Amino acid sequence: MSDRTLAPFGRRLVRVTEHERVGAYTVLGCSDPHGPAPDPGQFYMLAAAAGWGGGEDERPFLPRAFSVLRSQADRREFVLEDVGPGTRRLGELRPGDGLWLLGPLGRGFVPPREGRTPVLVGGGVGIAPLAIWRDALGPEALVLLGFRDAEHAIGAGLIPGARVATDDGSVGHQGLVTDLLAPELGGVIEVYACGPPPMLEAVRALCAEHRAPAQLALEAGMACGFGACFGCVVPTRDGYVRLCVDGPVLEAATLQSVTELHSHPATSGVR
Repeated sequence: MSDRTLAPFGRRLVRVTEHERVGAYTVLGCSDPHGPAPDPGQFYMLAAAAGWGGGEDERPFLPRAFSVLRSQADRREFVLEDVGPGTRRLGELRPGDGLWLLGPLGRGFVPPREGRTPVLVGGGVGIAPLAIWRDALGPEALVLLGFRDAEHAIGAGLIPGARVATDDGSVGHQGLVTDLLAPELGGVIEVYACGPPPMLEAVRALCAEHRAPAQLALEAGMACGFGACFGCVVPTRDGYVRLCVDGPVLEAATLQSVTELHSHPATSGVR
């Protein structure tokens, strides 16, 4: 038996059902009647069905990898930020437009070890896999989110009850999300984190110092999603792994550092 939900073979053409602006982000919803429900922390490869790559003589864009924000019945939601031509094109999609979908892919989060309270830590669009995981865990999970400014912090509303830090102090605590995490590390907790590599490295280091288990949803450039292209290989203490099949969620204890990983603008922790 597989330890993950497996994607059907090949990509599927689905229809966009929702386009909503949430501060600096876009929430894109679609109907996926022929795909299985994803595990929290898994991801999909997305591509617009039309206009995916520019002019007649230009190559099409590679699909973009996105963690699932939420899933209910045959409905899937993703959150994205316009950081380049690929994410900009996806952000232009409206209800009724076609969307190529491949997934669910990768390994997601696993439940906390016995007796440990889950603490979810996110940065920017790293809120995506934490939202679906919070839905599965329930309201007892503590959620700590960090953003650049007030416009980005509007995204915190996607996970009700989250405590917020902003770089400029415009919302919540002024400083880093790890400032909010540090006081919690004296408890019996398990940390789940997703965000940019510097944030994940700070979480990894803090958890290692306090001997708190942590699961990190990492970012890397992905081209295929099936482990064939080796474009998302990252080093661990036990050798190299492919994030698209061995991750994107990895145990923090298997990593020496996250700072050497290269972030990719299309991933949501994978963003």
